[in-house]
Amino acid sequence: MRSRTISSSNPRSTGPGAPRATGTGHTRAKAILVGEHAVVYGEPAIALPLASLPMRAVARREEGPLTLESVLYSGALSDAPEQLAAPVAAVEATLDHLGLPHRDVVLSTESTIPAARGLGSSAATAGALALALADLAGRTLTAQEHFDLVQVGERVAHGNPSGLDARTTASTEPVWFQAGEIRPLDLALRAHLVVADTGVHGRTRVAVADVRSFRDRHPARGTELIAELGAITRDVVDDLALDRPAELGARMTRAHGALAELGVSSPELDRLVGAALAAGALGAKLTGGGQGGCMLALAADAASAGTIAAALRRAGAARTWLHRTDARRPAAPSAQVPLA
Repeated sequence: MRSRTISSSNPRSTGPGAPRATGTGHTRAKAILVGEHAVVYGEPAIALPLASLPMRAVARREEGPLTLESVLYSGALSDAPEQLAAPVAAVEATLDHLGLPHRDVVLSTESTIPAARGLGSSAATAGALALALADLAGRTLTAQEHFDLVQVGERVAHGNPSGLDARTTASTEPVWFQAGEIRPLDLALRAHLVVADTGVHGRTRVAVADVRSFRDRHPARGTELIAELGAITRDVVDDLALDRPAELGARMTRAHGALAELGVSSPELDRLVGAALAAGALGAKLTGGGQGGCMLALAADAASAGTIAAALRRAGAARTWLHRTDARRPAAPSAQVPLA
């Protein structure tokens, strides 16, 4: 399964240094704040890196086969199960890129990012592992190198990935994405996000097909809803930059309504959105592909966030996480890559 997408006998990585005994890499989960599904039709989307859901990878030198230690699997990388095919592909591509042999390294990961919930777990895992291997080799990957290596794994996981997950899980700033172009956004918002897991795997491909079907059956209304989601996303840029949590919350709730009409929500998501609003959330919506996965609720302060999280758990959320929107400081600056 070795990937040659990124391969060079003389990799142009920056920051030459001596190889180390141990290397580390840090990434984080991501959540689409607004714009999911509309982005397929050329509208923008905004994604947030979630420092509250970090991913840490360690690479250490040890004679023997290339080995992975994780919650899902521990053993030789060559025998890893299919569900780990994406990070395995990224690891192999990174080793090729750095000119390192495919042995004598033990890789380990630590994370609370749930899989198949629309939070970018595959990209975060691949990205942290790539950074750990580069750190082990005494190299610093450029942003483009890191992106390309993560995309090797994302193509295994998603077929034709947009690149949003690869960029956002490596960023410490909100990301604007439109028509394949990505740029960082200013963030002055002082608020709290509650992320809640429905406990149901998201069904992105089915949801994308359902949106397409809705547009085919109701072309005028479908076009109107997609345009509304695009307009919401453009307005959210100012909400983030000008610290307007109330306005952002209202737009989040509007976005959920539009997505629900397009067929992207689910009973579980609608129940959690309703519970969050009843508990005092400024706004709430699904995040990611939908029809399962996770939702977001915006709270004005930490106390409100705690109240909303408790209400979400009572309403059936499998788990919740609290995230401060201004919590952007990297966990380990030496093991990060810039967005640009």
